[in-house]
Amino acid sequence: MTTPAPIPQAGAASHGIIGKFLHLASAQTIRDILHTCFFIYLARMDQSHYGEFQLAFNTAMIVLFLGEFGLNQPLVSSLSKKYGHKGDILVQYTIIKGVILMLGWIGVSVFVMQQRYTGGLTNLVQVITAGVGLEALASSFFVACRVQGRQDLEARIKSVGAIVGYGWALGTLALGFAPHWIALFKIIENGINLIGGAWATINKTDIQGLTLKGKALSRTWNTAKGGLVFVLLAFCSILYNKANLFFLQKFSGPHAIAQYSATWEVVDAVQIPISSLLMKSVLFPLFVGLWRHDKEGFDLLKDKSVKWLLGASIPVMFVLAVESDRIIGLIYGKSYVDAMWLQKWLVPSVIFSFIHNLAAYLMMSQHRQNVLFVIYAAGLTLNILLCSLLIPGNPLLGAGLSIVITKGAVACCTTLYCQRTMGLIKWRAVSPVLLATCVGAVLYYGLGFLEIREVAEVGALLPFVVLGLKWWREMKVQALPKVA
Repeated sequence: MTTPAPIPQAGAASHGIIGKFLHLASAQTIRDILHTCFFIYLARMDQSHYGEFQLAFNTAMIVLFLGEFGLNQPLVSSLSKKYGHKGDILVQYTIIKGVILMLGWIGVSVFVMQQRYTGGLTNLVQVITAGVGLEALASSFFVACRVQGRQDLEARIKSVGAIVGYGWALGTLALGFAPHWIALFKIIENGINLIGGAWATINKTDIQGLTLKGKALSRTWNTAKGGLVFVLLAFCSILYNKANLFFLQKFSGPHAIAQYSATWEVVDAVQIPISSLLMKSVLFPLFVGLWRHDKEGFDLLKDKSVKWLLGASIPVMFVLAVESDRIIGLIYGKSYVDAMWLQKWLVPSVIFSFIHNLAAYLMMSQHRQNVLFVIYAAGLTLNILLCSLLIPGNPLLGAGLSIVITKGAVACCTTLYCQRTMGLIKWRAVSPVLLATCVGAVLYYGLGFLEIREVAEVGALLPFVVLGLKWWREMKVQALPKVA
């Protein structure tokens, strides 16, 4: 049953999406600024250590993704139910995550030893993996806050954790500590997140206690079996995103990883606020609730999401491509010249990531995770094949092409599936973006004769500014139905 939403006052956001997003975005911005400062400082001090830290972080992200993405999505569905022992459910998922993280850490240790990494790099990977893994445990409690619309609590805790953790990182780096001592900052940051998240969940939500009730172990095992497909899905997803780095390390070493990571950090910085914050933390819980209670509201939110994501991706890709030399040069310095040209090859991943992530979360909200797993498994197979063929001959270009082609293929599969089952992309959403793109291209090349690149670039972006303002005015006076 649905109830009509009251007419909001001017500027009110449907479902409080903007407010919730801004809370999380503020915390993410603080963390991203500190993260960026740390890595830029490290990159300018020692390119080899920068490459090793990037390899360690990307290895740790595999373990994090298994415990976080692999179980957070079904946890959202479980905590969204009106009835059930939510504290019991939260403990079950936390236990499962703990087991996965321990096995993942052991697996990573075996892998780096099998690859015969140096002792220093091995220690670095192990410490970073342990610290990053704690984030998955903390995220269980943050999910409980998100389901009840308390993203503000999550934002405050994460801000404190980031400031303290990255304060340690920057301080120890400046003092010349060894890399594995510097890497303790992730244990500090996510330890604060874990303790703060548990406190907020118990004291600020309707989950009054974290206890395992009767037959808890059997229910935990059933929960684990039910979430297995999400863990496998997450494993395929994160591995096809990171596999090229392991090939790059093997065929070219940490300096090549530094060049690749410099540009990927820039490209990924654009994708994370949309894919991680907006879609995972705000839109996905809404999609789950609307799919159960309000199909009309679900369709309306879906259409609005497609429109905004398409409209945002084109100008973002344009800026990253035409300003790659200035962006990389300003941030990392002239020694990262290979990253400047590589960024132009990586920019298509932005639109692939935006549309694919929306399609993937829509599929999971409708319990189509089995289909999604098949697509991800095929994507992983394709990526390994591309890495094997392209990276040995031309490591940097091969690494870039491998991830872009894989992301494009996966995005096509998920988008086509959603297009066939729910009409994901409609002409009324695409046509204004295509028109703005055509007008922008005409202005860009038309103003090129002035030989002032800034003028041509501003002209290309102007149609998207106009389109964005038009959509913003429309959004201020429209409201979506609320979940009953």
